[in-house]
Amino acid sequence: MKQGVLQGKRVLVTGGAIRVGAILVRTFADAGAEVIVHCRTHTDAAAELPASRILTCDLTAPGAPEKLIADAGNLDILINNASAYIRKPFETETQADVQAMLDINFFAPLALMKAFAATCNPEACIINLLDQAISGHTNPDSFGYLISKKALADATECAALAYAPRIRVNGIAPGPVIAPPGLEHLNMEKTLKTVPLNRRVEVDDIAQTALYLATNRSITGTIVNVDGGQHLYNGGRNG
Repeated sequence: MKQGVLQGKRVLVTGGAIRVGAILVRTFADAGAEVIVHCRTHTDAAAELPASRILTCDLTAPGAPEKLIADAGNLDILINNASAYIRKPFETETQADVQAMLDINFFAPLALMKAFAATCNPEACIINLLDQAISGHTNPDSFGYLISKKALADATECAALAYAPRIRVNGIAPGPVIAPPGLEHLNMEKTLKTVPLNRRVEVDDIAQTALYLATNRSITGTIVNVDGGQHLYNGGRNG
């Protein structure tokens, strides 16, 4: 995709300081966009990125999503990337664990979408980062995380209908990219046996998909699996 395709556009990337978020920031900046980075704690990492501004907050705090959108100002693109992951067996996962996943992975992006829709520029778009595991799979080691991402997937489709034709809303469901913090020990070789293309997803694959969704004006209500075909696997415990 040619450089400058997003010239003049203003983008907010939540959780944009590290990992997938950082690559999203670089990719959209390279495309000419003015990128605003949200982070909770990783301000030093955010300072190394080509961002016009860095905004910090805990998105689960009351009123925080609405304030973040207000502080960011006029926006054209919202990328809901901020996320959390708790890996616990279903047998021991608590209600508090599940609520924590819902708060950051569903309720925060939902509030951000609503606040963005009320103030965004014309022909705006929203991109929600999901997970390939939403494709009908069940993993009893990540129940809370899974239902929070499934809820966001449903909200993505609902918002696409509710906000059309003014705002396009799409999602990206990545496969195995980077192990969550503290879970680097997970067996990637075993995980790749569930990936038909037998390769780890590159972070740039996700960023380029986001750029495509941000620029193609005919796509809304679509969830793109960027997972090497892993969504075709029938689920179960892995890693």
